[in-house]
Amino acid sequence: MSIAPCGSSTVCPLRTLLLTTAALIGFSANSLLTRAALGAGLIDAGTFTLVRLATGACVLALLARIRPRDTIERGSWKSATLLAGYAICFTLAYLRIGAAVGALVLFGSVQVTMIGTGLVRGERPSRIDWCGLALAIAGLLVLTLPGAAAPDLIGASLMVAAGVCWGAYSLAGRSSRDPLGATAGNFLRATVFGVVFAALTTVNRHITPVGLGLAAASGSVASGLGYTLWYAVLPRIAPWRAAIVQLLVPIVTALIATAWIGESITSRLLLATVLIASGVALTIAPALHRRLSSGASGR
Repeated sequence: MSIAPCGSSTVCPLRTLLLTTAALIGFSANSLLTRAALGAGLIDAGTFTLVRLATGACVLALLARIRPRDTIERGSWKSATLLAGYAICFTLAYLRIGAAVGALVLFGSVQVTMIGTGLVRGERPSRIDWCGLALAIAGLLVLTLPGAAAPDLIGASLMVAAGVCWGAYSLAGRSSRDPLGATAGNFLRATVFGVVFAALTTVNRHITPVGLGLAAASGSVASGLGYTLWYAVLPRIAPWRAAIVQLLVPIVTALIATAWIGESITSRLLLATVLIASGVALTIAPALHRRLSSGASGR
C-alpha cells in the first residue's frame, strides 16, 4: 500500500483528494462502530480497545508482509503511545456521548492541535484560510456552549484528550516514508497499552459476539486501513489544512448516525455542522483550484 510518486502535477491533487476521502470515511466509521458497540452495552471499553488495536495490528502486519518493500519503517513508541492514548480516551468518551457530537469535539480538538503546531513552526495560512478556520471554530462553540443540549462534560473532556493525541499522532506521521510499515508498527506497540487498559478494567468486563465484531471491524478496516491512508496523505498537505479537512468527518458521522443508530439531529448540531462545512469549503476549494490550475498551465 505504498503510494507511488505522482506522474503529473494535475494528477497529484486528485489522488490526494481520493486518498483523503477514503481516510475520512474510515475516521467516520470508527465513531459509528464504537458508539454502536458501547452505547448499546454490547462490549466493555477495555475489551473494545484491546480488540480494536490487536485486530488492526494483525491486518496491518499481514499487509506489510505481502507488499513490495522499497522502504521499511517499524513505527515508534512515541507514536504508539499517542495512538494508544487516543484509542483509550476515544473509547471511554463514547460511553457518555453520541457519535455525531463526539466526532465534532474530537476533530475540533485535532484542529486546534495541528493548526497551533503549524503556526508555531512558522506556517502562515492565507486570509481565506483564517476565515474558514473562524467559521469552523464558531461551529464548535455553538455545539459546546452551555445549554440543555450541550454534551456530557466528562465525555467531551475525554474526547478533547483523544483529539490532542490524534493531532500529535498525525503530525508525527508527516515524516513517514513508509505509511503502512509505520502504522503497523505503531498498532503493534499500542496493543501493549491496550492489554494494560483491558486488565485494569476487568471489573466491567462484558462481551457479546456483535460487540466483538464491531470492535474487530473498527480495528481491521476503519482504523488499520484508514490510518495507513491518512499517513500516506499527510506529507502532501499542510498541518493546518489537514486539521480543517478532518472536520468533514463529523458531518458524515452525524448523517449516518441518524439512520443507523437512531441519533437525533438537534438544531444546535445542525447549525454547528453548517458552520464547520462552510469553513472547510473556504479552506479547501481555493487551494484545490490553485493546484489544478497550476498543473494545467505547466503542461
